[in-house]
Amino acid sequence: MDIKVLGTGCAKCNTLEKVTKEAIAELGIDATVTKVEDFIKILEFGVMTTPALVVDGKVVVKGKVPKVSEIKELLK
Repeated sequence: MDIKVLGTGCAKCNTLEKVTKEAIAELGIDATVTKVEDFIKILEFGVMTTPALVVDGKVVVKGKVPKVSEIKELLK
């Protein structure tokens, strides 16, 4: 599974990365988490509000930091 955290390095973006990694660990799934901070690359996903979470090329969250339990549901 390829997961990208889109954000420019703000506190919410860092928190999204942290809770995403927690969710992956709790689920025990094989996933790669990449942080994308380049604004142009973020725009290529059609995201105007960060943070955002992209799973296998599809934007599943944008503009908020979901709870670990919510991320686990998205990754199942």
